[in-house]
Amino acid sequence: MSDAVELTDTTFDEKVKTNKNVVVDLWAPWCGPCRMMTPVIDELAGKYKGTVFFGKLNTDENQTIPAKFGIMGIPTLLFFREGKLVDKVVGALAKPSLEENLIKAFNVKK
Repeated sequence: MSDAVELTDTTFDEKVKTNKNVVVDLWAPWCGPCRMMTPVIDELAGKYKGTVFFGKLNTDENQTIPAKFGIMGIPTLLFFREGKLVDKVVGALAKPSLEENLIKAFNVKK
């Protein structure tokens, strides 16, 4: 069971506004690198539960949000702090690299 929450174009804004620290994984089922990121996202979502909200947005089913943020490639991770976009990472990341981005974006402890 994943601690990352499935988001849609409809639920995206509410989750970004109601959670202090948010990471949104933009992905698609056919994307190999996206599938490689799933266990990393799930593990970090569990580790940082209560501190960082993790959401996953399927870009095949939801196209408004990717268009709004000019997403050209997936996977793309969007980092929001208090509703504002503070970082964006395109491409698959190893867990240590993603964790460094979390620490930098949200000032969280490992």
